[in-house]
Formats: sequence, structure tokens, C-alpha cells
Amino acid sequence: MKVRYLLSATVLTLALSACAQSKFSALEQQQISIEDPQLFEKSEAFTIDFAALREKDYSFPLPVGKAKMGKDYNVEIETTKGDAVKAMFSGVVRLSKNNPPFGNVIVIRHDNGLETVYGSNAENLVKSGDRVKAGQTIAIVGTDKGRTCCVFAIMVNGSRINPEIIISLQSHQLRPQTVLCQKTATWKVDVSVLKEPKKEDEAAKQWWCYPLPDAKVISAYGRRGGRQHSGTDLKTKANDDIYAAFDGEVVFSGPYHGYGNLIRIKHANGLETYYSHNSKNLVKTGDRVKAGRVIALTGRTGRATTEHLHFETRVNGRVVNSNTYFDHVHHTIRLNAFKKSKDGYVIKK
Repeated sequence: MKVRYLLSATVLTLALSACAQSKFSALEQQQISIEDPQLFEKSEAFTIDFAALREKDYSFPLPVGKAKMGKDYNVEIETTKGDAVKAMFSGVVRLSKNNPPFGNVIVIRHDNGLETVYGSNAENLVKSGDRVKAGQTIAIVGTDKGRTCCVFAIMVNGSRINPEIIISLQSHQLRPQTVLCQKTATWKVDVSVLKEPKKEDEAAKQWWCYPLPDAKVISAYGRRGGRQHSGTDLKTKANDDIYAAFDGEVVFSGPYHGYGNLIRIKHANGLETYYSHNSKNLVKTGDRVKAGRVIALTGRTGRATTEHLHFETRVNGRVVNSNTYFDHVHHTIRLNAFKKSKDGYVIKK
């Protein structure tokens, strides 16, 4: 079935917001998977532009949890006992009850047209009809046979969809793209990517690389517990590939105090980058490297409690927040922090 017309994101949000304020039927408050009678009332399809969302408009259900795909597009997010379950987007709680085999389960109908399911909770903290904001605590994660996890799913019109269309399970981040949700000839829902993220300047792609693709930030730059954290801690998995951020020369490679195994690379663009806690360094002092070359593997050497990459940027020996140069949410370069010269891109001073 072809799309006859699409609602604009603004009009759709307003329509869905009005819908979300209304009362739910008895069945909607009892059944996890049930059609939304108003979702496709005005159009056979709608779009959601995730790239337009602000940081406060989204939260991963368990920000420090470890997510893996289960059966039927259910995501199992493991964490620690007592952790708080967060609402992914703003919306209204449609269902909040004990519903075997999910145990205590919550379903939220969001203003953007999606519904999210949070199951196996130790305790639900919201009730049907409550309006919640993205990032609001809605439940306490449950524990079963020594395993603490939330069973999470994303639905459109009562049908579970592949969550990895919307989010990266590794990094916990939204994919900055536009998706199309439309009814098919069998009245099921098809969800597809309508618009990929805007591609950057080809020349820019050749001179930079995000140091740990699919990573999530576990500790940001800044003061922590009375101490200054000079870098950004990025986590994926043990012994994952770490990439050189830019072309440059390795000026140090080896163990260094609390950094553990450390690599320092000096770049012609005015930056020096640090990569530490590595399980293994794959380059030596004096090597010249290109952006995107694998230089080390993630580890927990030095003062580290988990396998991760401690990434720093410095200018003339002075630490500068790496978020100045990299968007750690979308794993992209901040081109406005650089200027183009005859020798390529250099930092603005």
C-alpha cells in the first residue's frame, strides 16, 4: 500500500498529544498489545524525526544497563538490583498492572505515535492515565532467580517492531534518522527508515574518526566527587577496537600511572589525543597513523573499574573537554569547532 499523504511532525504531535490526554478503554488498560483506534484515523502513515529531538526528549530505559535482543523483539536490559526504570519518551501511561508472564508491566503511549513496554518490574510507580516525561522514573527493576533485568519492547499500533530501527542497543542512543510508520494491506504496521542522517562533507570523513563506534558515555568530562575528570569515559565491550581520531604521530605508547596502557597522538590540526586503560596498545612511539586506524583494544588497566576507553583532547598540553570537538551522543565531529585551511581542517582558537 502506497502512502497517500503524510502528516507533518508538528501536526501529528499535536494530534497525538490530544489523543494521549483522553481516557483509555477497559481493554486498553488490560491488554499489552492492542490497536490505537486514533493513530491512523487521519492518515495511513506518519513520520517521526528522531534527529530533531533534544537530549531531554529521550532516555534509555536503564541508562547503565546491558541490553541484548531476546525473542519477538523483546529487549532484555540487565542492571543492578534497585535500579530505576525510565520512560523513553513523554506520553501517558496506558497500562500498569501485573500481567503474566511479564509480571508487573507498564505500557506508555507516547506523543510521537510509539508505545513502549517495560516488564518484569519489582514495583510500578505510575498508574494508568498518568502523564510522564522522558527520563522520569516509572518503576523499580525486578529480580528473578538472581537475574535483575527489565524486559522492554517498542510497539506501533499494538505490533512489536525491531527496536534497533530506533535505537542502538550497544550505545543506548537514538539513531538520528526519520522513520516512516504505515499500515500495510493486511492492516499490520510497517516501520522503515525514510531519511538517513545527513551525510557530512566527504573531505571531513577522510580526516576524522570517532574513537569508539557504538560506545555510550559512562562518565563525562568535569568534576566528579571533588576531583576533576579530564576525559570522557566511553564503553562498549572488553577488547573492542579503538581508532585514531585524526592523522598524527604517536608520541607515547606504554604504561603511565593511573592511565594504565596509554597512547598519545599529536595531530597537525592542533590537538593531542589520549587513549587509555587499554588492554593492549597496537602502535608504538614514533608510528605515524591515519584517522580510523585501530591503535589499541579496550581494557581496564590503571585506575579503572570496568573495561572502557578514557578519551582526552588537549591543546598545547592543556586539557580541553573533548565534547568541544566530538558529539558523543551521535558519534560525529563538531565541524563548527574547526576551520578549513590549505593543509586541511584545523581547530579554531
